[in-house]
Amino acid sequence: MRLVIFDIDGTLVPSPSSEARFARYLWQIRALGPRQLLAFAWFTLRYLPRFGKHVMQKNKAYLSGHDYGYIVDTARRFVADVLVPTLHAPAVERLKAHQAAGDTVVLLSGTPQFLADALGEALGVEFCVGAACSTESGRFTSAPPRRHPYGPTKIDAAETLASQARLPLAEAVAFGDSINDAYLFRVVGEAVAVAPDRKLSAEAAGAGWEVLDRHAKA
Repeated sequence: MRLVIFDIDGTLVPSPSSEARFARYLWQIRALGPRQLLAFAWFTLRYLPRFGKHVMQKNKAYLSGHDYGYIVDTARRFVADVLVPTLHAPAVERLKAHQAAGDTVVLLSGTPQFLADALGEALGVEFCVGAACSTESGRFTSAPPRRHPYGPTKIDAAETLASQARLPLAEAVAFGDSINDAYLFRVVGEAVAVAPDRKLSAEAAGAGWEVLDRHAKA
């Protein structure tokens, strides 16, 4: 039995990201209004000096003011109706194969926790770690997420998951698509680059990591 870590965006979910798709879904059902749009714009301006090029990944302010339970329920419907039909079939096939082999499969992503949980539920994955968006009194706020597994911070989350599963991270398998996943790839036993971006593709070639093409047969 091994720990198998799957990234979500770009790996299981083709571009655009699960969060971008969800924001569009909220707009379509008229759940985004002036309050959320202004909060999103203000977050970008306020936190650009702090987060730099990663400010958009940190920006969850489009959720501000919404009831937590409402967003969780909406995310579950969105994932089942909209996201699941778009999933990258070869990556899902690999996920199912690891489950069938008895491995402990986890989802680890910078997408909001409620989206990671909903996708995990749809795929039969019990352990999911996503961004912990800021809430107060049961409603989302425009503050930065309290936890955001992205780039090197994924290693901390992976170490916690490995400890909880009582499985060595050094023998784990990781699936990802971006050069930002290379941090995690370097500390696991086996890495699989799924339709990798240019930088990860070059690093995969040098490190001997497996590359799973977007159009590979499931």
